[in-house]
Amino acid sequence: MTETIPAERPRLLPPPTARSRALRERLAGLVRGRAEAARWERPAFLGLLLMTGVLYVVNLGVNGWANAFYSAAVQAGSQSWEAFFYGSSDAANAITVDKPPAFLWVIGISVRLFGLNSWSILVPQALMGVASVAILYRIVRRRFSAGAALTAGAVLATTPVATLMFRYDNPDALLVLLTVGAIALTLRGIESGRMRWVVWAGVLVGLGFLTKQLQAFLVLPPLVGVYLVASPRPVLRRIGHLLAAALAVVVSAGWWVAIVELVPASARPYVGGSQTNSFLELTFGYNGLGRVTGDETGSVVPGGTTGAGSWGSTGLTRLFGSEFGTQVTWLLPTALVLLVVSLVAVGVRRRRDPRFATVLVLGGSLLVTGLVFSFMGGIFHPYYTVALAPYIAGLVGIGAGLLWQRRAVLAWRVVSAGVVALSGAWSFALLSQASSWQPWIRWVVLVAAVVGTVLVLLPPRGRGLTGATVATVLVAALLGPTAFSVQTTTVGHTGALPSAGPSVTSSGFGGGRGGMPGGQGGPGGQGGPVGQAAPGGQGGPGGAPGGQTGQNATGQNTNGQGAAGPGAASGTDGGGNAPGGGTNLIGGSTEVSDEVVTALSADADDHTWAAATVGSNSAATYQLATGDPVMAIGGYNGTDPAPTLSEFRALVAAWKVHWFIGGSTSTSGSGSDAAAEIAEWVAAHYEATTVDGVTMYDLTPAS
Repeated sequence: MTETIPAERPRLLPPPTARSRALRERLAGLVRGRAEAARWERPAFLGLLLMTGVLYVVNLGVNGWANAFYSAAVQAGSQSWEAFFYGSSDAANAITVDKPPAFLWVIGISVRLFGLNSWSILVPQALMGVASVAILYRIVRRRFSAGAALTAGAVLATTPVATLMFRYDNPDALLVLLTVGAIALTLRGIESGRMRWVVWAGVLVGLGFLTKQLQAFLVLPPLVGVYLVASPRPVLRRIGHLLAAALAVVVSAGWWVAIVELVPASARPYVGGSQTNSFLELTFGYNGLGRVTGDETGSVVPGGTTGAGSWGSTGLTRLFGSEFGTQVTWLLPTALVLLVVSLVAVGVRRRRDPRFATVLVLGGSLLVTGLVFSFMGGIFHPYYTVALAPYIAGLVGIGAGLLWQRRAVLAWRVVSAGVVALSGAWSFALLSQASSWQPWIRWVVLVAAVVGTVLVLLPPRGRGLTGATVATVLVAALLGPTAFSVQTTTVGHTGALPSAGPSVTSSGFGGGRGGMPGGQGGPGGQGGPVGQAAPGGQGGPGGAPGGQTGQNATGQNTNGQGAAGPGAASGTDGGGNAPGGGTNLIGGSTEVSDEVVTALSADADDHTWAAATVGSNSAATYQLATGDPVMAIGGYNGTDPAPTLSEFRALVAAWKVHWFIGGSTSTSGSGSDAAAEIAEWVAAHYEATTVDGVTMYDLTPAS
């Protein structure tokens, strides 16, 4: 009898292991969200991040090199690891930028991976914006409703100055991300009572110092104060945790500072922005206490702590003025009201309530940072106010959520009506400052505010009415800043002083800052009175007197518009500081003619620097155009003693510098005169050549 052999059964996949099942559940959870959450919550959150990414990335290339000063440093870092580490302006390491280099490291890694172009420089900034929105959402959502968290994220994403800076290569984008991260970690430490969270928060604050120095420490008073008040640990344990966090700040910030200070000056680039080649001087002087007192040695325009100084009137109404108001204050009055509302709703006496800690740390951060910005007498630009955006957004989201949950009570509905009316009225006022731009928007906001005020007064009834109320209130509160944000993405922004949104007129809350004085022409340059054209550049109007709104320091309109660079339309950014004879040292055209590029590139490999010129912005323009190192004499403002005349003469004698490009010299009342001395020496010993309107001196022939 023949035995029948059964056919071989197909081999089945091995049963899923516990690890693979956990992984699949975790991935599904990323899309689904928490089991107890509403089904719409996670898709709404992901949609918020997607829309934020679209807002920050679409048309990004219109900004070209954005801030060419930093883009040139990124380029230098892509060519030299030493320049990468120190944040040098050029690959030959003559001088650093006037900030620590942490933000340049992030962008520099992107450029080394994807090559030097506008997108590789700016996309990391956009991703920082998306991450900041996500972290703020998480901060609010841990203790408040999904609606509150989504509102907070939407407010941050659509704040005009946030849209601007998360599409720009300034250090502020990374600073916001690190600050929001430090707040999130501190709150986790308060909830858990574990030291590790506050230690990691200290690490982020330290990295913030390596991004923008002492501004990163503005968040420390509220973080420390709230931890001492709200942590569940005994007092001595709390103090111990904070000491450990302080050590983390020192270590994470101090390692780089120690290297810079310990390495001999001859073995590293000059510390830009300092007068003594010291990073500590830069920290406590030009970029530190000088920003508060106005005593900033080397600044192009000395500030003042009272009256309408060079950087605007100081005082409680400063941030509401025309130059700053449309950047960030759309919901600032609302946030201040909702701070009080939230503390009352949560309960001031419930200091162990994590909700109380969240409100207090956001409110404290807003008040500390806002007051410093309001009264600082030194350099203060509108885009600095992006630091306030996450605090405003968080308070608005939390306060709105708490009011919504209490809408069944008439007293809370009355408060809600007042908040809606306030938001709409202030938005209408800000939109009226740009009355010639899309005037219909402000009327839509006004109508929505009136209707929304009435709707929130009505008792809750029916899903349809609820949806109409939410939609109307959102239009009243967010249409204005969203419109300004969208406009910001449609226009190129370049130079040192960008500003979000269309041009605005005076608000009557105190004037904007006056403009900088016109620069003096260097050798062969013809920069004269403010607004006068110079060879190779178009003169831009100077600033209006302090207390009035007009052109800003670079000659730009107050929106800082104008694009040039890779993939951008040609033209100046309004500064009138085209290469070779502009009227000031900040901003300027990022366009260099082919004739000038050809001249600078000739025999560039035979020299350490293809050229030298006064001021970092001018040097950056030529460096980005040629790809070769260009020495920024005097650093950012042309007021640093780097190099001195004797040092420059030695470099020229060694044939290390090929060309000197004539242009602006500083009009500062402080700082070094080395740049002017070098310019005079070059003019006296070398013959000027004009290349396509640019005054150049060939330094290779003997004098």
